[in-house]
Amino acid sequence: MEEYDFDHKIVEVNGINMHVVEKGQGPFVLFIHGFPELWYSWRHQIIFMAKHGYRAVAPDLRGYGDTTGVPKDDPSKFSSLRVVGDLVELLNTIVPEEDKVFVVGHDWGALIAWNLCLLRPDKVKALVNMSVPFSPRNPKRKPIESLKAIYGDDYYIVRFQEPGVMEAEFAKTGTKKVLENYLTYRNPGPLYLPKGKPFDDSPVILPSWLSQKEVDYFASKYEQTGFTGGFNYYRALDL
Repeated sequence: MEEYDFDHKIVEVNGINMHVVEKGQGPFVLFIHGFPELWYSWRHQIIFMAKHGYRAVAPDLRGYGDTTGVPKDDPSKFSSLRVVGDLVELLNTIVPEEDKVFVVGHDWGALIAWNLCLLRPDKVKALVNMSVPFSPRNPKRKPIESLKAIYGDDYYIVRFQEPGVMEAEFAKTGTKKVLENYLTYRNPGPLYLPKGKPFDDSPVILPSWLSQKEVDYFASKYEQTGFTGGFNYYRALDL
């Protein structure tokens, strides 16, 4: 996507160095990615919004891509308060002239966006969320225990809990194959990752909307960082 001439920058927020990509001028739109994604997930939307008179901005969240400075051995550093704090500080730093901004979230980005609205409604002009509906906190249950009881031990969120286990299985599978399976996943049912063999051996046929070059971009970043940063969001879910 180099031909689209995105503006890349590193912004210091909350003690980390956040990689931010933007394009365009006008009202500010914040795009928040999910797992296993990056700012790059929003490449088409950034271009579209910039052409239509908006300033489109998408960061790599803490633990992802070219954002650095977060200790990945401590999942408590990936709580909603931490991540929302990153985004609030990002807004205060790069768009201090706008009291409220448009927010768009997908997957974990949607969950983070819900929390941004709850914790700092003064920062949000309007919200568009995809794939994760709002789920209010229930003080009588812990998310991981509930998910395990409903879906079992092979449910992906349950499988992500033990540090090092899924990192090793994904390394054995291969970064590119993991991402090809994730980015093309179409089954509307729960995602199960059986122990020892999270994905089958059949080749992944990429759809028309996802090129090999685009998969290679994701893979190049995850080969550098690994998946622990993304897993830590799930490991901090109860917190």
